[in-house]
Amino acid sequence: MGFFKTRLFWISLVMVVVASTLPLYVSGYILGLLTVAYYFGVFAMSWDLLFGFAGEVNFGPTFLIGVGAYTAGIINNQYGISPYFCIFIGAGASVIAGFVLALPALRVRGPYFGLTTLVAVLMLQNFIVVFADLTGGEIGLTIPDVITISASANYWIALGFMTVSAAILYGLSQSPIGLVLQASGQDPAQAGALGFNIVKHKLFAFVVSAFFSGLAGALLVFYFGTASVGTVVDIAVGVNVIVAAVLGGRRTVLGAALGAIFLIVAGEFLRPTGELATFIVSGIALLVVLFFPGGFLGAAMSRETVSPEART
Repeated sequence: MGFFKTRLFWISLVMVVVASTLPLYVSGYILGLLTVAYYFGVFAMSWDLLFGFAGEVNFGPTFLIGVGAYTAGIINNQYGISPYFCIFIGAGASVIAGFVLALPALRVRGPYFGLTTLVAVLMLQNFIVVFADLTGGEIGLTIPDVITISASANYWIALGFMTVSAAILYGLSQSPIGLVLQASGQDPAQAGALGFNIVKHKLFAFVVSAFFSGLAGALLVFYFGTASVGTVVDIAVGVNVIVAAVLGGRRTVLGAALGAIFLIVAGEFLRPTGELATFIVSGIALLVVLFFPGGFLGAAMSRETVSPEART
């Protein structure tokens, strides 16, 4: 119950309340932009659970996103099954793929784990190109159905999904499981010596991350109406997910969503500057990493974490 008295709770509550009122006075264009940003927020939060707490650098978050997105899209394209059913099939496929990938990947440490996940992304990209008749190849896969064409309804779905995902992932990060993940990420040898099954807990974190990544990926393609390498599998998309989590604040979960929203919105509004947009956003990200290691949320929470003795 102490969480409801913290600054983090009130910051989160204010953000959700403000976001809930936006359909009343902003354009459909802004709602569409934020809809995409909210899905990327879930991508970033899922990644932060694995890296921020378990200490495992997943360089291929788009592998899990892409499996969920393409599985849902292909099933709908081939068989015309309801989007809602396809979305959960896509999430299930991501869980299976994440489990299969994590088993061998978690047996290695450091950069080798990251390299394994990166290779998985390249393999998925190659699969999409080789089996173009099924996946749409480089052109992209057309999704026959969408959940809704209403900009407001799509916005509410994305906001609700991000809010529920944030509550679950944050709650998990603060649970005994999250504490074990944090201990194993900081000192796996000592955590193992205390009797904790490090591989089991990290595998669980990977599977949870896979579920939310796949579910968000499937929802995103039913919003776009198409699935392509450039939107859900490209390595650049994965880099944006990682940068968003670091910008928002590593090991905060909720900050990752804030970082994702900032990246998407800033990139769009700076689009008239052309190539300078990427340079400006990258420069801001670099400054935040250098001068605010705790990210946006870490900076906002810094006063609360200072002890009364330190303040005096």
